[in-house]
Amino acid sequence: MADLKGTTVTWLGHATVHIATAKGTSILIDPFIEQNPKFPKGYKLPEKIDLILATHGHGDHVADLVHVATTHGSTVVGMVELMGWAQSKGVKKTVGMNLGGSWKHEDVTISLVEAKHSSGIDGGSQIIYGGEPAGFVITVDNGPVLYHAGDTSVFLDMQLIRDLYQPQFAMLPIGDHYTMGPRGAALAAKYLGVTTVLPIHYGTFPVLTGTPEEFVKSLEGSGITVKAISPGESLR
Repeated sequence: MADLKGTTVTWLGHATVHIATAKGTSILIDPFIEQNPKFPKGYKLPEKIDLILATHGHGDHVADLVHVATTHGSTVVGMVELMGWAQSKGVKKTVGMNLGGSWKHEDVTISLVEAKHSSGIDGGSQIIYGGEPAGFVITVDNGPVLYHAGDTSVFLDMQLIRDLYQPQFAMLPIGDHYTMGPRGAALAAKYLGVTTVLPIHYGTFPVLTGTPEEFVKSLEGSGITVKAISPGESLR
């Protein structure tokens, strides 16, 4: 199992994850709260949210981005087109990036990496282009290297993420239908060379049928640890 070295990872249901580093940097990934059936009841977000990372523009990943960012004064980080949309909705602090780029904030380096998905934003009467979908590598100074895949299928170039960033801990979708399922996620974990995986993006809606049990079975003999926690629980 990966040593998180004082970093805390809290799963908040679906693809929403909160990360707190040992030095106190607070990071929220893909905020989907009010309409998220798996968001833990009674859970209150930390008052301090320094960064919001947005993997792509689908509603189940950015539905609460604008509200959280404006309420907490957070800096939002993501694909440049998606950040343009966030600015148009009143978000004051954004960092627009593109694939392969990195940006440093305090004790963390945020790197935007490839994902295989789509990224249209529901604009009501039209679908707005949200730029390419992405994943994030979060490198904590004197701490772990974390990878949040966003929504994606497995792809061979995950091995480049392994070679470039050496993540130890991955947050991978396993639900199937809109993303890779358990078998694909197991192969992704092997390509990435990680030691520990937090399964995400499953069980939220009936169509997301992949399960942690299937995921564990697909990883038998690999030496990779699956940490299937309940929404609201944390790994340290």
